[in-house]
Amino acid sequence: MQHRIVVLGAGYTGVTAAGRLAKRLHRADVTITLVNAEPDFVERVRMHQLAVGQDLKPRPFSEMFAGTGVELKLAKVTGVDVDRKTVAVVDDNGAEELTYDTLVYALGSGWNDHGVPGTAEHAHEIASRPGALRLRERLARLDAGQTVVVVGGGLTGLEAATEIAEARPDLDVALAARGALGDWLSPKGTRHLRKVFAGLGITVHEHAAVTEVAADHVTTADGTTIPAAVTVWTTGFAVHPIARATALEVTDTGQIVVDGTMRSVSHPDVYAIGDAALAMGAGDKPLRMSCASGGFTAWQAAEAITARLTGGKLPNVPLRYFNQCISLGRKEGLIQYVTADDRAVRAALTGRLAAVYKELVCKGAAWGVANPTFGMPTRRRRVVRQPGQVASAVEAPA
Repeated sequence: MQHRIVVLGAGYTGVTAAGRLAKRLHRADVTITLVNAEPDFVERVRMHQLAVGQDLKPRPFSEMFAGTGVELKLAKVTGVDVDRKTVAVVDDNGAEELTYDTLVYALGSGWNDHGVPGTAEHAHEIASRPGALRLRERLARLDAGQTVVVVGGGLTGLEAATEIAEARPDLDVALAARGALGDWLSPKGTRHLRKVFAGLGITVHEHAAVTEVAADHVTTADGTTIPAAVTVWTTGFAVHPIARATALEVTDTGQIVVDGTMRSVSHPDVYAIGDAALAMGAGDKPLRMSCASGGFTAWQAAEAITARLTGGKLPNVPLRYFNQCISLGRKEGLIQYVTADDRAVRAALTGRLAAVYKELVCKGAAWGVANPTFGMPTRRRRVVRQPGQVASAVEAPA
């Protein structure tokens, strides 16, 4: 009987995990089902580009996974029963249940309005393709001189503000940050960031926590009103709510608690990766929600599942950071080098070279998901045990 692996979510992490599992395990021994509501891959790290009118290359899953043995199930996940080992989904044909032996939970995250009044009604988000497309349509209708306020001084906010200001120099773009602009960067990184913002004419409101959003302005904690024909909300992410409704052990934020192999600490048949997981990195610090973190966790989970099914050696690869890559429009960039636990060091790459570097990183990530089984081994490992049983790994022709 084949071991049934179900992967929920086909973002960067889900696609990576499904591809690595397809490379490692023999098709006669496993079925790998990838569940996603949309038929093509969304380059989430480019949503700010989509929002300003740039078109992204289509990446259909039917082409990406052709011949890999991964079955794509186009459906929306509506629930997970970790005790019965079933996933409830809905597609064009109605409701259905999928049964798994191993579940990889990669449903990711969406925007987080933090319950700020007026945000859900009046602000735009770019954490999803529908959100980016709605913002794209709204920006296209703005007249010269109107104000766009980006709320949030993190990586997404910096990229959104600079992209909009570069694409639409006729607009008045502003950024509202809870702290100082780029206060986590090195002195060199901060200087470059301020230089780029000044060159693009972006107004920066520092130490300005937004406490209310209206149709034509935002209000900060000290009562200041900032005009905003359009408000773009980029103050972090909230995980998909389904995990919280299960019997899985989760954090207060709804992230699934996992061990070093991305395995649920409460349900050993479930692995959580990407934004959905509370995974610990260097210095015993939680990994931040990001594409970079997602890649680490997807690789770790796929290797751990393979090892446990085939009697191989469990992975012991440290989860660490090397840099933070920030695009500042199409012509400028900032690569902030960091410690293993994501703290800025003095070194930083800036300017046009940094923009090229970031673009190569984005292209490399997209190429990786578009070629999920590149370098497929000529011999794949056979499944010789179920979790908990003792046996050794065997290899056989693919």
